[in-house]
Amino acid sequence: MAEQIQMESNNKYPDLKKYKFRELKIYSSTEWLANNKKKYRQVFDRWETSYVYAELSFYNKHFDQEEWEVEVELKCFSLKKGKKELCLLPFQRKVSKYDNIVYIREGWGNKSEGVFWKKGTYSWEAYIEGEKVTSKYFYIEDAGKDALKIGNPYIELHSYRLYEGPYDDVMEDDRTYYKKFDGSSIRYIYAEILLRNIHFDKSWQCELFVKFLNDAKELKGQVVRLQKIDQKDNDFIKITAGWGSNVKGSWRNDNYTCELVFMDQLMGSIPFEICDKYEEGTPAVYMPSKSGPIYFPNSDDEDESFEDLMVKMDALVGLTEIKEKIRDHAKYIQFLQLRKEVGYEEKNSINVHSVFIGNPGTGKTTVAKMIGRLYRKMSLLSRGHVHVVDRVDLVGEYIGQTAPKVKNAIEQARGGVLFIDEAYSLVRSAEDTKDFGREVIEILVKEMSDGPGDVVVIVAGYPKEMNKFLDSNPGLNSRFKHHFEFSDYLPQELSQIATYACKEMEVTLAEEAKLKLDEIIVNAYRNRDRTFGNARFVYDMVEKSKFNLGLRVMKLESPKTLSKEILETVEGYDVSKIVIKPNRELPNIPIDEELLHESIAELNRLIGLEKVKEQIIEHVRLVRYYRETSKDVLNNFFLHTVLIGNPGTGKTTVARILTKIYKALGILERGHMVETDRQGLVAGFVGQTANKTAEKIQEAMGGVLFIDEAYSLSNKSNTGNDFGDEAIQTILKRMEDKRGEFFVFVAGYPDNMEAFLKANPGLSSRFDKMLKFEDYSSHELLNISLQMFEDKSIFPSPEAEEHLVKYFDFLYNYRDKYFGNARTVRQVVIEGIKNQNLRLAALTPDERENISSNVLLMEDVGEFKLDTSEFIFNTKKGIGFRRRGD
Repeated sequence: MAEQIQMESNNKYPDLKKYKFRELKIYSSTEWLANNKKKYRQVFDRWETSYVYAELSFYNKHFDQEEWEVEVELKCFSLKKGKKELCLLPFQRKVSKYDNIVYIREGWGNKSEGVFWKKGTYSWEAYIEGEKVTSKYFYIEDAGKDALKIGNPYIELHSYRLYEGPYDDVMEDDRTYYKKFDGSSIRYIYAEILLRNIHFDKSWQCELFVKFLNDAKELKGQVVRLQKIDQKDNDFIKITAGWGSNVKGSWRNDNYTCELVFMDQLMGSIPFEICDKYEEGTPAVYMPSKSGPIYFPNSDDEDESFEDLMVKMDALVGLTEIKEKIRDHAKYIQFLQLRKEVGYEEKNSINVHSVFIGNPGTGKTTVAKMIGRLYRKMSLLSRGHVHVVDRVDLVGEYIGQTAPKVKNAIEQARGGVLFIDEAYSLVRSAEDTKDFGREVIEILVKEMSDGPGDVVVIVAGYPKEMNKFLDSNPGLNSRFKHHFEFSDYLPQELSQIATYACKEMEVTLAEEAKLKLDEIIVNAYRNRDRTFGNARFVYDMVEKSKFNLGLRVMKLESPKTLSKEILETVEGYDVSKIVIKPNRELPNIPIDEELLHESIAELNRLIGLEKVKEQIIEHVRLVRYYRETSKDVLNNFFLHTVLIGNPGTGKTTVARILTKIYKALGILERGHMVETDRQGLVAGFVGQTANKTAEKIQEAMGGVLFIDEAYSLSNKSNTGNDFGDEAIQTILKRMEDKRGEFFVFVAGYPDNMEAFLKANPGLSSRFDKMLKFEDYSSHELLNISLQMFEDKSIFPSPEAEEHLVKYFDFLYNYRDKYFGNARTVRQVVIEGIKNQNLRLAALTPDERENISSNVLLMEDVGEFKLDTSEFIFNTKKGIGFRRRGD
């Protein structure tokens, strides 16, 4: 009973437990290793296994406090046919207060090897104080009695080499193999292991230990790879395992060894060196069964000639002009090399830095890789690989971070090609001194001018932006002698690419599917803009077709019995199901007649603005007609609006009313308006503006984003930064991506807004509605003032009103583009009421009893003089509403 209470207490209050589970490991050899360790494994050969042990370890939470007793159970199960218990090992142990970590080791089996354990899957389960804490699988394999004594009956080593990369590994095509590594830039060292499966069982578990040891044979790191091998798999198995850190400096200059261990047998080891520079190549492999070093053949085509490479280049679809230009350029380089060989000085070094101009998916990266291999074959580069980077890889967030990132990228590319995609993004503005992208360009220019060489820089991007990029630094344009223009693929070329993509994805197109896919390609080509994906688009279409094929097949009865032809043939139905650009279904909200009537009435109560009111009413009628006839409002109108007018003409007020009208018409989900300006969208540092703008847009989702003085986004600040353009680009993209989910209203002065809309071609096309707010007439200014007075329960006397009529006529006649309209009226009203209050405050309470407190007299407005000499600037028609002493 006490034990049950203790167990329930442990489960309910885990902090009361006297232990903390650490680990469960498995081994079969009783040999002791250093630091109280065993030869831990999960895969064992039947004929070398007598007992299989479980090592349970846990932390003693009462360490250095008291002794206590623990109840432990270890259970072993066979999982071959269901779950069958093989043993239950219960025991009670005393835990010493001097043991920080407690180890419990028990095993099961038979003293004779090969007797108890048979091929299959097993597991150990551990229980502490009645609570299951963990379980772990292990596997018994059977290659035949005494098979391990005469060799390895499971796998043969066919290739073993090393490469460097980040934590998340490197794609196989991008790997470069080394014998020596640069200790200053290395991160992870990976072993690439190619094994041949010679154990032709239906399936078995392969467990490999990859160990990295220093020159003193101390273990630096170990990676365990457990992989299931199926008979249906290819004969060869490729496994990678790496050790290191993304923080450079974890590898010291020294001699190291990478060892490969399988079932406690050393299969091979590679010695390598960490030093001051990389040395490419495949190192020698030392195997216990061989007397000397083994050099596995390199899988790269080391023997391919220049012409072999050009044949591969010619095999690329399209790119006719590019191929011809590269061939001519390569021949000219060979000509210069020939001249050097016969004694010509050729003082100028061969310039091979290039500019690639073109839209996405036009083959720029593919050609860059081919060029790297060509230059390597021509001895211009030592390695010929391609290191692809973009702005994120090169530009730091803070001062001092950019230079190390750029230099590291250059060293990673040393011996090959540094390919900078969207290189134009390094230049935000010619006057922008805060953008660290300029620092990248300066370092690149220096590297291309007087660097150690053995690197080719290729910059890529759109034509217009790349011209701006090349003009951003006086020395940049002259460093790039070769310009390659990648045109969009033609429809027939894209169709060829589709055939190649099908071959890669192991599918075939039925005749109808081929026709439908070609139709999609032609339509996409006709409607393309500069963001058209070209080959990427085609690959995406083939992949989606394959996906639809999979969905269709899995709906059939007994898909496992279908023929190979059915499983690989894409039908016309599969292609027709492709959705090029899915439309988000917007909510169908009925018209709120009461809110619409209320909003229009509020609009009509505004003084003046007759043309603006007329435009809005017409628009309401049109939208109502579309709603009533079930036409798609949001795909026929952008409803993004430009409000142009001088200060105080009612732009913000009308924007708020228009937002309510759109809400009433059911075309806004929430119907709120988020008001902001440049300060609310633009940040002070690189990379922050896009996030800040995106947050404001998210806040406006379902409503309206109102940007006052929007023209300031296209103006340069005093520091010269161009972050306003980044805000504009972010807004434009969201207006397109989130069409119908929110609207943008921009407001500002006429001249400024005209320049703003012309500053970016994408702006004017996104705004299909423009409301122009004219200056109020003098009569309208008077009516606005009377309404403001009335709102404060103040009523001008006939003399005071007559003076206000003359004063507003005077202001209107002398107004300029800075005239404040209703804002000026508000200042007049505030000043008049203040004068009236001061007049009443000067009277005694008895005197006030006989005087009306809500009448504005002539003496209250008498300070508003009809005299231009009162203007602060009186050399011409002034602003008209500012007076000395204000």
